Amino acid sequence: MQTQNEQPPVGGDGTGGRGAVRAVLLDAFGGPERLEVREVPEPQAGPGQVRVRVTAAGLNPMDWIITADADTAARFGLTLPAGFGTDYAGVVDQVGDGVTGFAPGDRVFGGALSRAVADVVVVDATGKTAADEVHHTPDGVDDRTAATLTIAGRTASAALAAVAPGPDDTVLIGGAGGGVGVFAVQLARIAGARVIGTGSAESAGHLRGLGAEPVVHGEGLADRVRALAPGGITAAVDLYGTETVDVARELGVPDSRICTIAAQVDGVTAANGASSPPGALEEIADLVAAGRLRVPLAARFPVEEIRRAAALQADRHVRGKVVIDL
Repeated sequence: MQTQNEQPPVGGDGTGGRGAVRAVLLDAFGGPERLEVREVPEPQAGPGQVRVRVTAAGLNPMDWIITADADTAARFGLTLPAGFGTDYAGVVDQVGDGVTGFAPGDRVFGGALSRAVADVVVVDATGKTAADEVHHTPDGVDDRTAATLTIAGRTASAALAAVAPGPDDTVLIGGAGGGVGVFAVQLARIAGARVIGTGSAESAGHLRGLGAEPVVHGEGLADRVRALAPGGITAAVDLYGTETVDVARELGVPDSRICTIAAQVDGVTAANGASSPPGALEEIADLVAAGRLRVPLAARFPVEEIRRAAALQADRHVRGKVVIDL
């Protein structure tokens, strides 16, 4: 098992010296019990691609959502046998024809849709498609942290771009303690906004640590928000469902300054990672490197314990990110 900063060996021929690698696969769509670690043929980088020796892979709710059933998987172009996980970090060990800007030995991170939990991933070096991309990992960002950035960072950036918070804003963020919330709260604070974050009573300390003023979700939320912000809120981001949307509307926030990521609401912008602004991931990684944004790691597991890790992530009550070590 690799440590967070340790680089895997690179063979002189660029293959890493192995003909078979481990990958987490599903032979049938379903829950964490379907996940298996298998040996598969080692892939090779084609033209315009780079191959990465993965040291860490970060889990997200979308990983198990898109592999839970055949209909959802089909919408993402997945067929069986399918891989698992999207966020990765590691070291380039093979570069395909026509690739510039990357070389063997470069530390990198990015997204490989539903195939990141593997010893090796092959990705598009041009980064034309979200979740099939590679970026240089800045000095000062360890691999475990880099492996948490892509999906949650892109999604948070897209959601905030939709409401454009600034120093004159008080932003209500629903589900602020989750994986996307970690980024959304801090990015809104960096933009100068005041942030009120919803969560459970037990998550209050976690939310304060991110820079949010905590408020308990559930019945009576609008009254609790009024008490915290008698001058009103000016924008809202719902990272869980529609409760925050409903409260924001009740408190007079216009639909143009409300955003969702997990629900469709007429008149309200629905954001996702594919709609994040250009350069969003590089900006987030640089903020982490500069110590201005931190990513709490809730748990880490060896790849052999992928079922336990996925079950923890699927519970939706984890505070921070879950990471797989390879």
